[in-house]
Amino acid sequence: MTAKSLLRALGVLCGVLVGFNSDMQADDDVQAYFAEKVEPILIQRCYKCHGNGKSHGGLNLYTHERVLKGGDSGAAVDLDSPESSLLLDAINYTGYAMPPDGQLPQPEIDILTRWVELGAHIPERTDVRVVIEGIPQVNEETKQHWAFQPVKRPEVPALDSDWPANDIDRFILAQLAAEGLRPNPPADRAKLIRRLTYNLTGLPPTPVQVAEFFADTSPDAYEKLVDRLLASPHYGEHWARYWLDLVRYAESNSFERDNPKPFVWKYRDYVIRSFNDDKPYDQFVREQLAGDELPGAGPEEIIATGYYRLGPWDDEPADPMLAMYDEFDDILTTTSQGFLGLTLNCARCHDHKLDPLPQKDYYRFLAFFRNIRRYGIRDDASVLERSVRDIATPQEQQQHAEELATYEAELQSLRAEVDRVEQAIEPKLVGGEKDDFLNDPARPRIIAKHVGKLISQADFDAYSKTRDRWRTLRDNPPKSGSKALAVTEYGSDAFGTYVLNRGNPQAEGDLVEPGFPLVLSPPEPAISVPRSGESSGRRLALANWIASEDNPLTARVIVNRIWQWHFGRGLVTSPNNFGLQGDLPTHPELLDWLAAEFVANGWSMKTLHKQILMSNTWRISSAAREEALTADPTNDNFWRFDMRRLRAEEIRDSILAVNGTLNVEEMFGPSIYPEIPKAVLAGQSMPGHNWHTSSADESTRRSIYIHVKRSLHVPLLASFDVAETDFTCPVRFVTTQPTQALGLLNSEFSNQQAAIFAKDLQTTAPDSLSTQVRLALERVTQRTATDADVERGLKLITTLQQDHGQTADQALTSFCLLALNLNEFVYLD
Repeated sequence: MTAKSLLRALGVLCGVLVGFNSDMQADDDVQAYFAEKVEPILIQRCYKCHGNGKSHGGLNLYTHERVLKGGDSGAAVDLDSPESSLLLDAINYTGYAMPPDGQLPQPEIDILTRWVELGAHIPERTDVRVVIEGIPQVNEETKQHWAFQPVKRPEVPALDSDWPANDIDRFILAQLAAEGLRPNPPADRAKLIRRLTYNLTGLPPTPVQVAEFFADTSPDAYEKLVDRLLASPHYGEHWARYWLDLVRYAESNSFERDNPKPFVWKYRDYVIRSFNDDKPYDQFVREQLAGDELPGAGPEEIIATGYYRLGPWDDEPADPMLAMYDEFDDILTTTSQGFLGLTLNCARCHDHKLDPLPQKDYYRFLAFFRNIRRYGIRDDASVLERSVRDIATPQEQQQHAEELATYEAELQSLRAEVDRVEQAIEPKLVGGEKDDFLNDPARPRIIAKHVGKLISQADFDAYSKTRDRWRTLRDNPPKSGSKALAVTEYGSDAFGTYVLNRGNPQAEGDLVEPGFPLVLSPPEPAISVPRSGESSGRRLALANWIASEDNPLTARVIVNRIWQWHFGRGLVTSPNNFGLQGDLPTHPELLDWLAAEFVANGWSMKTLHKQILMSNTWRISSAAREEALTADPTNDNFWRFDMRRLRAEEIRDSILAVNGTLNVEEMFGPSIYPEIPKAVLAGQSMPGHNWHTSSADESTRRSIYIHVKRSLHVPLLASFDVAETDFTCPVRFVTTQPTQALGLLNSEFSNQQAAIFAKDLQTTAPDSLSTQVRLALERVTQRTATDADVERGLKLITTLQQDHGQTADQALTSFCLLALNLNEFVYLD
């Protein structure tokens, strides 16, 4: 039951209870009679125990078939002899007594009695859950759950309407019509270019881009814009962030020390490139789960397996064995929820309480990962080193060897010159200085005391310069850029995997072999040991099954995510849970059509993007309409486009974009470290530990390149709901808190960027304050500023100068700060 239906039903119930007439006549329309009079009573009185998916005493009253089937005591309704129906006995308290908390009022009993006499009609349901008593079992009934069934391409609704632009619209419009709703009119061009540009690149359109779009009056102007944005390198930078949320991407280990992970940024770059290259999703899956086991695996495939190294790592666990299984659980959780939409992790200690996933399924699935070498073990550097793999070509290896030889020779030459001076001074020292001279870093300070006595000023200056060069070179050896944090295994003979009783590593139960969740009626894993002998081949067997077009979950889950990332929520609003208690799809036929199309189009994400973006459903306005809000307040039927606030990274990138400082040219490479206020750093157990402030140019790169430290976030990103990184994050909750407004108005970052914004405006339009105000508003809102907008801005600047004593420069900066705090800047539509 959707929230919309519940609200409507409760409203009807109020009318039934207040306005009931004992001389009630039977409604000729039994369907309307059920909706208007019967269902509100069932919702209020019965569905708590006997509603969708519930069957206390074996009785479910959600469908006509279930009513006739009845429960443990027999059929609830006898169509041949309605007056003998057990349901009527129960509500009249003549044998059974339902509901147990008190007999129904007589008017409600009369309504239900008349309903039974009319045949207990219930319209056909499209959201029926499997009815489960107790812990779900793997059986024919649970296998019938919609998400466990093979994807079958449904027929596209045939409509007599010219509104649909493509088949997506036909599914949407058919359901809108069935609900008595109509879609909103299209969004205007100004809103559309802003919505589309943010949606595909995470950046605001420039004034030039807006002008070009308005100037293009050709019928395919919008389609050309879609194609241009999909081809933009900034598309991958934006859409990679959605995936990184899902796979709990971070660049540090968490726990107390939260030290950095080496080379993990290469996985981030791999994801960006994969999106930009429109890598087929099935290939994308295989590379991350088993790239090293693919035939002809190269650097890209090795880097992809950094997926396994993204999670937290406890470098000082109280229980090492438990910590090991926690690490396996992290991988299993992310894989089962992220790729399959199954909460298999809930079966670690016992059979799943809500889904037909026995505990043995959990450990059969874990067996695919059991042979993986752990990320590291404290004080055992060799284990951590085995997580870093050399991905250099022979030519790169030779080049690095030559660079290393040159480096060593120069380092030795510099040190020899330093030693010559120090060895000449040391014999001449006496007392404590002679002892202190044994400490190498103290030597320059001691020698400096003897300038003019044991060494000339010129020689000391030359010595200091040489020593500085030596120290700098020593601390910066040539690094091979051809290494990656990646998965490794213990070899071809995998460890045995045992069911752990109550999840306790010290209580091993049955030995299990790798296997897929039985409720999906899967094949047996096809495991083949790779020729290299370095791994077991188990992960490739898992990857091939997940990436198969026959898997009932994989395509459904990813197309639902892509729909969610376009519309703000999925057709299934529990994107990591497609199980029995997950949310039912609002448009099941559309979901399956999209999944079938996705696979037929070679698992191409860009093709799916374009299908969605070219639909009228995506292009309609977000305006509210009273009658539609009353009928569908949560917009389950997509009669309008939901407005949204920009994500945390979009806000930061947009601030830098509108003031002209965003560095969009530099892509990929090691992460950056924007300046963080000392007050924030002080909150760490070791203030500022492992946070290095980047140069001004580096610090203005896009937010996706910011170092993701689990215990320390850039304040602006933290305030605006950046992703939780310890677990898979399928949806970012959007909060509204005072700290957001206070931070955007008062933070050092906001004020610095506002000052830069003001200076840029003065450079662009040095002789006209009104032009400066107009430019500021148009950059921030990406629309033509009205004369009234400009007049308000000028009035504010004048007030700040006359009433608050600000200089002209300060007043313009304050106006720019206000512009960056406009709702129209932070919200789309």
